[in-house]
Parts: sequence; structure tokens; C-alpha cells
Amino acid sequence: MPTYWSPPIVGGHRTLQAERVRIREWDPAVAPEAELDAWLRAYNTALAADLPGDPPWSTSRLREYLSVTMPGERRLTWLAERDDEVVGYGRLLMLEGLGVLELYVVPSARRQGVGDRILKAIADRAVAEGFGSLGVEVVGGTTAMDFFPSHGFSHVYTEMRSILDLATVDWDHLAEMAAGVVHGYRIEYHPGDLPHDMLESYAEAKQARRQDPGVDLDLRPSSYDAARLRASLTCLRDRGLMPYLVVAVHERTERVAALTELVVPAQHPTRADQYDTVIVPEHNGYGLARAIKARMLAELRTAEPQLADVQTWHATDREQLQQVNRELGFKPDREWREYEAEAVALAARLKP
Repeated sequence: MPTYWSPPIVGGHRTLQAERVRIREWDPAVAPEAELDAWLRAYNTALAADLPGDPPWSTSRLREYLSVTMPGERRLTWLAERDDEVVGYGRLLMLEGLGVLELYVVPSARRQGVGDRILKAIADRAVAEGFGSLGVEVVGGTTAMDFFPSHGFSHVYTEMRSILDLATVDWDHLAEMAAGVVHGYRIEYHPGDLPHDMLESYAEAKQARRQDPGVDLDLRPSSYDAARLRASLTCLRDRGLMPYLVVAVHERTERVAALTELVVPAQHPTRADQYDTVIVPEHNGYGLARAIKARMLAELRTAEPQLADVQTWHATDREQLQQVNRELGFKPDREWREYEAEAVALAARLKP
């Protein structure tokens, strides 16, 4: 989910506007339907303003999306309300060693200090919970890139979002790409889950992601052992995110050599989200990334006929993966940035 923002407060009139806004902690798991509807109206209003080409969200599995977490993780949520309408939202996802925040404010309530107040609530709670660092993703080309640095956040990583319009795909060429697997490997498609006997090998393959020299904060955490991988797949389904997995298996060892993951969210089912694509280093150079990503798209054409497009994120210096995406038809859309701040300093900086 993208992150939205409110630029800093300026001027006395805006202070009075901000004082009309109530910030309260909110539990979407037990909230009345009317509050979920109000959250959704605010979210789609912010989405339309800041990512106008993105599909609006629906109420389908929305409660589950906002409340279900992995074992050992927690989400805390705040609403900003004015005149019984939601005008902003904040969330703190508590992972091991890192708090991941999310924040948006509707356009009509921006530049009134609402974002500052939500961020203050999040930072104070992060300190109380013992978190040393907070990470956030922001959308490029927006004032979020000024808002978070103005509060002491440091830019640590950049990715590019690319989008594939499925109406433009050359499906015959895609089939050739999917079939272009070198001898000694086979491609397997697993909708929804993985076979039990593949979990360990799959999780081991995902360890290769940790060897990436990039400095991203891992704000979309992965699963590096079999038990957590199983829990992660269950969590995705419980949140209304249908996972699809394609793997390349090295036939001599029967180990996973490459994998690609994608989910179709119930909340916006016309756009799929690409997750990890990993090639185990010793299997580089065999065209596996090209084959598995093409196979994924071919399978989705049948499994999810309502899909209109797919979005993916990749580091701007990963030329090999960018080349594969270009061949598949992905077009660069906009930059996504990750920022980090020290929680105690942030809470102190945000005065009441």
C-alpha cells in the first residue's frame, strides 16, 4: 500500500483547522462497518489525488487487510477525524527491530498540521514500544519527499515502480519466453500455496535476497525459513491477497533455483502486485528470470481474467531484471523511496 502525507503546518489559521481534528487509536478488526466505509472514502480520495492512474479500492476483505498480521507482529492504527469524517490515517507495523509506518491525509486537510499530529502519535508509541528506528515508503514526485526529510528522515533506498498493461501483451511471444527453459530445469506453477516438501528449499532460495548489496530497509519483509513461509502464505490469504508462485526447480538436486511471487488483492482485483523475484546465484545466466515471469503472466491470464495490469518494483541499478521487465512489456511509472528515522529523535522533534 502506498504512503501519503500532510506537509508541515504554516500559519495560525491552519493551527485552528488542525485543532478541529481529533486523532484517536482505532482497531479495524472490531470497528463498525460505517467506520470502515469512512476509512475507504478517505483512502480513495488521497489515492485519486496522488496516484490518479491507480484503481480505487473496494470494501472486499478490507477489514481483514487492515487487521490480520503475521504471528509475532502487530499493527497499531490511528484515525484523524474532523466533523465525523476521516481526513487522515496512520499505522505502525511492528516488525523485529524496525517499525514501519504508513501515513496519509486527504487533500482538503493537508497543510494544516494533521500529518504532523499523526506522525507524533506514531513516533511516541514507537518509543514506548522500544523501537529504535522507523521506516517509511513514499511515492516519488510528491511533497512526501520534502515532508519526511523535514522531520529528520534520511533517504536510504530507491526503487522504480513499473506497470504492465495486460492489453498490450504479445501472448504468443510470452508463450515462447515461458517455454525457453534450458535443459536441467523445470518450471512449476503453484496457485495459493506451496507443496509441503518444497517449503524448505523455497525459503532457502529466498535467502539469496539477503545477499543483495542494496541497502533497502526490507519494509516488505520476506520469509527465510519454512515455518515462517507457511505462516506468510496463510497470512496473505487471510488478508484477501491471493498468492501465485512460480518456481524453477534444478532437476539434478530437486532444489528451487529461482522463484517469482505475485498476489491479486481482493481490495483492487484488477491490478496484481509483484512481490519477490529471486535467482539463486549459482543458477544465474540461464534465463530463468525471463522464463518464470513469463509463465506467471501466462497462468494469470486464465486464473484471474479480470486483471488489467501488474505493478512491480525493482532497484534502479538492477539492469538484468529491468531488461526482463522491458521485454515483458513493463513501463517505468514513478520512483518509490524508503526513508528511515531514529524514533526517539523524531518524537522529540515533533512538539505537541
